[in-house]
Amino acid sequence: MRHKLVIGNWKMNGNRAANTALLSGIVAGLNDFGADCAVCVPAPYLAQCQAELAGTPVAWGAQDVSIHAGGAYTGEVSAAMLQDFGATYVLCGHSERRGYHHESNALVAQKAVVALAAGLTPVVCVGESLAEREAGRTDEVICAQLQAVLDAIAPEAVANIVLAYEPVWAIGTGKTATPQMAQEAHRSLRACLANKHAGAAVAVKILYGGSMKPENAKELMAQPDIDGGLIGGAALKSSDFLGIIQAV
Repeated sequence: MRHKLVIGNWKMNGNRAANTALLSGIVAGLNDFGADCAVCVPAPYLAQCQAELAGTPVAWGAQDVSIHAGGAYTGEVSAAMLQDFGATYVLCGHSERRGYHHESNALVAQKAVVALAAGLTPVVCVGESLAEREAGRTDEVICAQLQAVLDAIAPEAVANIVLAYEPVWAIGTGKTATPQMAQEAHRSLRACLANKHAGAAVAVKILYGGSMKPENAKELMAQPDIDGGLIGGAALKSSDFLGIIQAV
């Protein structure tokens, strides 16, 4: 049975004082709820997370990684730099990166390769727009996004990734896919994984990332192919984040 995982994506939010309050609140309220948890934070706060979370059950990670190891790439952050601050996870291909920064499926795949080579766990994000869903293209779109990654990594490495299904139309809009809609997408992704590596299809965690909140987390998490959540807004308040973890 796959162990549940809940990751908070802070997006471009936070300051040192607020971060301390949030992290201490999470650590203080974290009981044995049966789920692993982590926070993916803006790069300037990785050192703070390392200092405040070391020795706790909460892991930390980054929101992006460069495909380059180093050099004249102003503003980029390499996988080695993330390692330096004890990061476990790195988001690859979040919908906001795909949308605002025009990241292609091929680039996202390169980032996943770089993360794996550095011993980081890439959280590969996939999802369809509202127009794509209404056109009946959900499975086509998300499986193409995943397939680009699967084509770039060795079959035995597939089990070392995490997937996150984030319907673009449900991020920050207050809209949420019904548990049944989310389960259908997750089932399709697991079938795509099975085509690459049957064992990995059983092992890989697939998180749901579309406006999960304490109120809807339990029903979403109860679906057989939903293995946790990639949490945005609700990750910025410790009581909400803990409420989602507790829903497991």
